Amino acid sequence: MYDRALETLDEAARRAHQLRRLRTLVEATHGANPFWTARWQAAGLGGGGDLRDLDDLRRLPLTSKRDLAEDQQAHPIFGTNLTYPLERYVRVHQTSGTTGAPLRWLDTEESWAWWARCWGFVLAGAGVGPGDRAFFPFSFGLFVGFWAGFEGARALGALAIPGGGQDSAARLAAMETLGATVLVCTPSYALHLLQVARECGIDPARLPVRVTVHAGEPGAGIPAVRARIEEGWGARAFDHAGMTEMGAYGYECEAQAGLHVNESEFIAEVIDPRTGTPADEGELVLTNLGRLGSPLVRYRTGDRVRRASASCPCGRTFARLDGGILGRLDDMLIVRGVNVFPSAIEAIVRRFAVEEFQIEVFREGELDEVRVLVEIDGGESSAHRVQEALRTGLGLRLPVMPVGAGSLPRFELKARRVVRR
Repeated sequence: MYDRALETLDEAARRAHQLRRLRTLVEATHGANPFWTARWQAAGLGGGGDLRDLDDLRRLPLTSKRDLAEDQQAHPIFGTNLTYPLERYVRVHQTSGTTGAPLRWLDTEESWAWWARCWGFVLAGAGVGPGDRAFFPFSFGLFVGFWAGFEGARALGALAIPGGGQDSAARLAAMETLGATVLVCTPSYALHLLQVARECGIDPARLPVRVTVHAGEPGAGIPAVRARIEEGWGARAFDHAGMTEMGAYGYECEAQAGLHVNESEFIAEVIDPRTGTPADEGELVLTNLGRLGSPLVRYRTGDRVRRASASCPCGRTFARLDGGILGRLDDMLIVRGVNVFPSAIEAIVRRFAVEEFQIEVFREGELDEVRVLVEIDGGESSAHRVQEALRTGLGLRLPVMPVGAGSLPRFELKARRVVRR
């Protein structure tokens, strides 16, 4: 464990820890941060002392990405969620923009160290430690995830190896030459590297990689995707969840029984997305406790999750999300009256030898229809087997069409596989 004392706190001690951190956050930002001062005054919150217990958090309003986007549009370019003068901020990052206009986010030196600490929980949960060599095969742009992971590996005492400015074949060669033991990337890119390795005559399972850690997509939490990654790399694959605007909040342990929420640095709620009332399965709402320069309180993540009730065999007492991130609420497709999540389609498609796939949504009359394009050997007959598996698993007939090898786009960061025609 990264911090055994915190990761095994009983409920009363954990709630007391969270309440202290929440009061500190409110005291630091109330009156200094225009965004939160206005929202909290409207809710009748005068300061941290008004929070008598953790249940008082529900007095505060829920916050959405739309609220943040409108604030940045009204007050360009960074909005008003800033506790300190601009001169105090040392990092800028940006969301991917897959669900609307991208958000720009600033971090102070203190909050950047907090990011690295949060990633320490992620990497330690996967068994990464001093002596490991962690390879990060991505171009270092405005996306925060792997920047923070790189810092987390370094802070943990591992050798952090940058993989920017290289194509996939060069990255594989660098991993072999430098003896990388850990691969940190999106699940899509881990699968793509396997394909490139085969084309280059490299057996990835013979490389020293023993652990892969994945973020940016829910793929590593899908059993069929995880199995393909683990078989191809000869390594254990671990899921992770985080957001540019929120932080690195979720990680797997050696039991791999869902995502733990790092409740030493975040407060997690699960609500019914329609009513806002507490639920066992619904939308994940998060509050970060250590990013005082631009915090988020009661933030609607848009992620659909299910809270696990049983304790985890690893001994951690942090909340656990059964099955990880089950899907994005705004990704849900309605096909002939049936709700379908893209992650459910992927879970079935990845059972087959599909190199890449794409979900096309198109209009036919007054209804949305969906077809699935697959890169798969065997042409029509193999595509028909995938189609039958989707019909059995989802209760829907979704046409599956084979396409040429290499004809669908590949992604280094978040994959965008749902395309509206």
